[in-house]
Amino acid sequence: MSALKSVGAAPLVIEELDPVDAAAFQRLTGCSEAQLADLTRFQALLAEWNEVMNLVGPATIATYWNRHAWDSAQLLKLAPEAKVWADLGAGAGLPGVVLAILLKDTPGAKVHLVESMAKRCRFLRVAADDLGLPVEIHNARAEDLDLKVDVVTARACAPMVRLLGYAQPYLKRGATAWFLKGQDVASELAEAATYWKFESDLRPSLSDPRGQIVQVKGLKSVRKV
Repeated sequence: MSALKSVGAAPLVIEELDPVDAAAFQRLTGCSEAQLADLTRFQALLAEWNEVMNLVGPATIATYWNRHAWDSAQLLKLAPEAKVWADLGAGAGLPGVVLAILLKDTPGAKVHLVESMAKRCRFLRVAADDLGLPVEIHNARAEDLDLKVDVVTARACAPMVRLLGYAQPYLKRGATAWFLKGQDVASELAEAATYWKFESDLRPSLSDPRGQIVQVKGLKSVRKV
């Protein structure tokens, strides 16, 4: 069974679900009660650790179900067959921990959480152990790892021009790239095009109409960043 329900002919839109709460999230994704409980627990861990380190904007804890949970979960609709993911600059576990929760009961599923800051890796380890997630945490730079994954993703990791450099080794090994980006994505892509040759496909974010999800293909370096 797919980890994320496909929305039917009359799709739910953000205006109908504002603010998105736990019940609305479950309607959107078709997640199980156990998955919903894990996501609720993750919200609590995020709020607790956010008191002592900068993981997410404090105000966004109150809008967790839309701003963080649904924003992350929507990626599964774009790659429903993918089982092995890499979240670059995993930081607060977004989208990686959310994906791992929703994939936890999928045989062979695994999420690589790649984070260069040791203190954020400690948070990710606590969350992973608490929730029993199928993850591997790498306290390393993304471009230094030799990982073969189905999908490489990132949110709030770096501008596109640098993010493409981090992701290039994964794409060379056959990964598909889906990146969560904000309203400045057009300018980021324009800057990146002076250093990289690539094809991009933009999809509107389901969690925020100002956001975009960018698929990158055919990535080749033009000149050094």
